[in-house]
Amino acid sequence: MAAGRPVISVDTKKKELVGSYENKGRQWRPSRSPARVKTHDFPGPSVPRAYPYGVYDLARNRGFVNVGTDHDTGAFAVASIRGWWRVEGRHLYPRARRLLITADGGGSNGYRLRVWKLELQKLADDTTLAIEVCHFPPGTSKWNKVEHRLFSFISSNWRGEPLRDYETIVRLIASTTTAKGLAVSCRLDRRKYPRGRRVTDAEMRMLRLTPQSFHGE
Repeated sequence: MAAGRPVISVDTKKKELVGSYENKGRQWRPSRSPARVKTHDFPGPSVPRAYPYGVYDLARNRGFVNVGTDHDTGAFAVASIRGWWRVEGRHLYPRARRLLITADGGGSNGYRLRVWKLELQKLADDTTLAIEVCHFPPGTSKWNKVEHRLFSFISSNWRGEPLRDYETIVRLIASTTTAKGLAVSCRLDRRKYPRGRRVTDAEMRMLRLTPQSFHGE
C-alpha cells in the first residue's frame, strides 16, 4: 500500500434466500402496517439464492460486490475479482503491475482449490498483473478486512428489510455508506458457474505458480 499498489481483501458473504423471508433486525414503519413475511424458511432447491462476493480495497476504503445467482465456485470468485479490476481497479491503479489478495483459507477462494488457481492464472495472463495471494490460517477468518469493513455494514444497512428480489439486494448493498467514507458499488451476475469442474494434473503443471518462502504451502 505504501508503494501505491492495489491490496484487496476478498470473501463470499453468507448466501441469502431471495423472497419474502424474515430478515433479522428492526425498521421504522407506519403504525399497524407490518411487512408480511414467512416466519419459517425450509426452502427447496427451486428457491433462488444470492451469493454476494465482496472485494474490499484497503487503501481507498471502497467495496465492490458481485451478486451471483448460480453457485459460489472458484470461477465465480475470480470472475468477481476480474469485474472489480475492469470497473474500478485498472482506473484507480493505472500503473499497477502487481496485485495483492488476502483471502480465507477455505471456500471458493481456498488455498487447495485448483479451479481458483487456474482462473487466477487466466486473470494474470489477461491483465499482465503479477498476482500474490495471502491466505489466512484456519480459525482466523475474522482477520480478513472485508468481514468487518464491508460485510458488517452491509448487514446493518439491510437489517429488517426482506430481500424480496435481486434488485432489492443490489440496491441495499450499493446504498451502504459509513461515517468514515465507505463507498460500495454492486452488480448482479446472472452467469452460470457449474460445480464439479475438475482441473487435471496437466493443467496444474501449466500454472506459473511460485510458493512464498513463508508457509508457501
